[in-house]
Amino acid sequence: MNAILLGILALPLLAALALWALPAAVGDRLAALYGSVISGLVLIGSLLLWPRNDGWFAYTPDERVLQAVTDVPWIPSLGVRFHVGVDSISMPLIVLTALLTFLCCLYSLRITPRIGRTRSLIALLLVIEAGVIGTFSALDLVLFFVCFEIVLIPMWLVIDIWGDEHDRAGRKRAATTFVLMTVLGSALMLIGFLLVYRQAGTFDIVRLTNSPVLGGYGVPLAAAVLIAVGLAVKVPLWPLHIWLPDAHAKAPTVGSVLLAGVLLKLGTYGLIRILVPVLPDATVTIAPYLAGFSTVAIVAGSLACLAQTDVKRLIAYSSVGHMGFIGLGIATLSPAGLRGALFANIAHGIITGLLFFLAGAIKDRHDTSDLRAIGRALYARLPRIGALLTFACLASLGLPGLAGFWGEMLVLLGAYDPADVLPRTTYLVFMVIAGLGTVLTAAYFLRLVRNLCQGDPAEHPSTAFAVDLSRIELLTWLPLIVLTVLLGVWPGLLLHQWVSL
Repeated sequence: MNAILLGILALPLLAALALWALPAAVGDRLAALYGSVISGLVLIGSLLLWPRNDGWFAYTPDERVLQAVTDVPWIPSLGVRFHVGVDSISMPLIVLTALLTFLCCLYSLRITPRIGRTRSLIALLLVIEAGVIGTFSALDLVLFFVCFEIVLIPMWLVIDIWGDEHDRAGRKRAATTFVLMTVLGSALMLIGFLLVYRQAGTFDIVRLTNSPVLGGYGVPLAAAVLIAVGLAVKVPLWPLHIWLPDAHAKAPTVGSVLLAGVLLKLGTYGLIRILVPVLPDATVTIAPYLAGFSTVAIVAGSLACLAQTDVKRLIAYSSVGHMGFIGLGIATLSPAGLRGALFANIAHGIITGLLFFLAGAIKDRHDTSDLRAIGRALYARLPRIGALLTFACLASLGLPGLAGFWGEMLVLLGAYDPADVLPRTTYLVFMVIAGLGTVLTAAYFLRLVRNLCQGDPAEHPSTAFAVDLSRIELLTWLPLIVLTVLLGVWPGLLLHQWVSL
């Protein structure tokens, strides 16, 4: 098992280097095919790591069971180790990362950026995949930080080079804001890790979980605040979300899919993997504040969506609201809230990935993502894409029977009954406000469907290249559609993994 994990960590990096070493004459289609094969092998490897037994993770240290563990010295003088492994928290996120990367490479077989240079784009996507999987499997704070940082530069290049070709200045500004904000957050997180090392004398996450840093004030509180703020930039929580809308609006389709589907999860994963178990007392101190900012994110993101006229920016702001729900679930420190946050992490990656694929398809056909320029009557002009967009919107707003419902429901349940050490009245207020946020979510998605899909087709004629759903698009999106329905009707497929929480 550990050989498989090391293989899916090394294969994308080695394949990216090999792709860059190939002659410049390698065509776009061949590069995309190469990326599809490599990412497909990573996906198969990640599925082989999937657990065969139930309830194999618990916060109680003596019940923790890790699989595919490799633990060897890396920087002995500092006590830093190359320590990796997987459990039921990290494994679904690793599979999600492998799936979305594979679908992005598959999508690039036919749908390539107008600027070309697909070989370099595929290589960067593979580097991003390796960095994200490394972050989800890291069991050492320094290794976690290094893998966390590996992702930043490739995504910056993806936005800067292959972003909106009509707005060169805008895409460069979006890429620069993205990298500066996330580097600032990473710096704060690293300082927090150093404070943890000062108190505990180790960077090893397993040892820190077995012997956590206790105390709700002083150095533990400072470490918790720095780590929480650093990770909140990546989530991103209000008011640290300012980089997200422009990054999504200017990124190419595959960049937006990976950014929303997996990169945002690095922040919430870090909160669950590091902050909660390593600094338990300090986390209790800051949890109500984390819950408050998360609740504001739910409402602020929804209100911003109601004002958007660009479909990609609308979906980006919707991510702010949905990630706010995940933050609120973590901040409840309750079994229901944590399960809801973990489930919503996966559901958001699947549904929002599909939404950005659809937004990219609409933009490709109309050469813009501005709703005013696209017009209405998508049901008549592009009936299959219009139907899939409606399906994805209904899933994202939390329609029962689809994947988006269960995470939000469990988060609200967790806010209704938070951990005993937290102020229940405060969390009841957060629950009510978050519940109102779900109403606003339904409002802006239904407004999007009305303004984009409905209307008289005679008043909104087809554009010259508005061709409906292609085979490669259907093949790419089908796994996300199936998973949205499957997790909606069978949530136990994931929830039973976290039965011990």
